[in-house]
Amino acid sequence: MPKSTAICTDILELLLNATPITSLALNATATPAATLYVALHTADPGAGGTQATNEVAYTGYARASVARNPTTKAWTITNGSAKPVSPITFPKNTGTTTVTPTHASIGLASTGTSKFLYSGAITNRAIAPGDSLIVEAISEIKET
Repeated sequence: MPKSTAICTDILELLLNATPITSLALNATATPAATLYVALHTADPGAGGTQATNEVAYTGYARASVARNPTTKAWTITNGSAKPVSPITFPKNTGTTTVTPTHASIGLASTGTSKFLYSGAITNRAIAPGDSLIVEAISEIKET
């Protein structure tokens, strides 16, 4: 049974922006996550993967942090789909190897094999030595 577009939007607002769903879900645990982390992947991490599955590896790489706050929302959520309000910038490649990420994931940990909330394709762009990557949109970040 499909969910309504309104509840899909509400679920994304709750998970990505920490906006409560009235009479249903609150972001009021003892210590709710204040930051989400976006990882880059060289292939789709898949539904059974983690943020470490196919994660890029270049010297200087780190997952990008995105604030999770209902007042200063970092994600624009419309009709059950989400995209970042501001471009997400990843650190410069300070190594000697070029990598090409194809996907990104959003999760709760800055490192390690944490589960992710959502993943989706990004526009392929090689990150050569000396380059950084700016992600303006992640496709398929939607609740269905």
